[in-house]
Amino acid sequence: MSATPAYDALHQHFARVGHLEEALEYLYWDMATQMPEGGAQARGEQLATLKVLEHQLSTDPRIGDWIARAEGEDLDGWQRANVRECHRLWTHATAVPEALVEAQTKANSACGQIWRTARPKNDFKAVAPYLTEVFARAREVAQIKGEIMGLDPYDALLDGFEPGARRAQIAPLFDDLAAFLPGFTDQVLDAQARRGHGVFPTGPFPIATQRDVGLHFMGVLGFDLNHGRLDVSAHPFCGGGAADVRITTRYREDDFIQSLMGVLHETGHALYEQGRPLGWRAQPVGRARSAGVHESQSLLMEMQACRSREFIELASPVLARHFGGDPTPWAPDNLYRIYTHVERGLIRVDAD
Repeated sequence: MSATPAYDALHQHFARVGHLEEALEYLYWDMATQMPEGGAQARGEQLATLKVLEHQLSTDPRIGDWIARAEGEDLDGWQRANVRECHRLWTHATAVPEALVEAQTKANSACGQIWRTARPKNDFKAVAPYLTEVFARAREVAQIKGEIMGLDPYDALLDGFEPGARRAQIAPLFDDLAAFLPGFTDQVLDAQARRGHGVFPTGPFPIATQRDVGLHFMGVLGFDLNHGRLDVSAHPFCGGGAADVRITTRYREDDFIQSLMGVLHETGHALYEQGRPLGWRAQPVGRARSAGVHESQSLLMEMQACRSREFIELASPVLARHFGGDPTPWAPDNLYRIYTHVERGLIRVDAD
């Protein structure tokens, strides 16, 4: 007989939760990359049904008893940490009514699908009512969680993405950036104007070639293509599970940098996913720690490693070989100017 029966029950139960969450990830991926427009309503219903099932598993009344008894069992460090994370997820899940979980999932799904069709037309009016519904459901979740968890509504939402973080800690960081960045950006733009801009290579850059380049550098960075893939979506993202990580990018034939940096950014996310502890991937303790940690890994790869002179020198002959044409723009010094070019913009993923 096991010496840790309560922990064993908890472990087995949350493995089912983890597997269901991964299945949902692949449905979301398919919705963003493969699903025809006509499948949107059915997909929203599928997602809502599975999210409700996940919620039912995550709020099983036995969980509280398992946690209480497991805390008194002889557990190792990983197991104790897993009990702590099970408790945190259970607290968040039990705060939200099942009907609200279903309504929020349907609202998010509908808004995402409308956005994908409206974005090429720049038709915000088409998205606005759906986005209003998304905000309404999010505020409802925040209010309920805040009351039950004894937190400010925003902090209650924030805790789900960044465990333990509070607005009072984060606001000063953004205040510092708001005070520093405008003037610093002016200095950078002035220095950039004095030194001159790099020469951008002349396209077009065939999409098939851009994809080959992206796959090449994914491999260079350590992405395991036996456990993941690269596809196209309206907005780059990383999804799936640690054993099968799905990343996406988007292509323009007149600009290879946008797609490549999207690939490199998402590869940073994917490497974090593929590096999660093998034996704990379906358990709460084996999840990505937080949205902030996840984004730190993608930005470390995109902005630090892959905009460095060392990476540019590595990339230069690869890009020249794949895209050809005048060799001058592919010279490392010129590429470095292009890759470190700063420009203000209203689109978050394109602005510097």
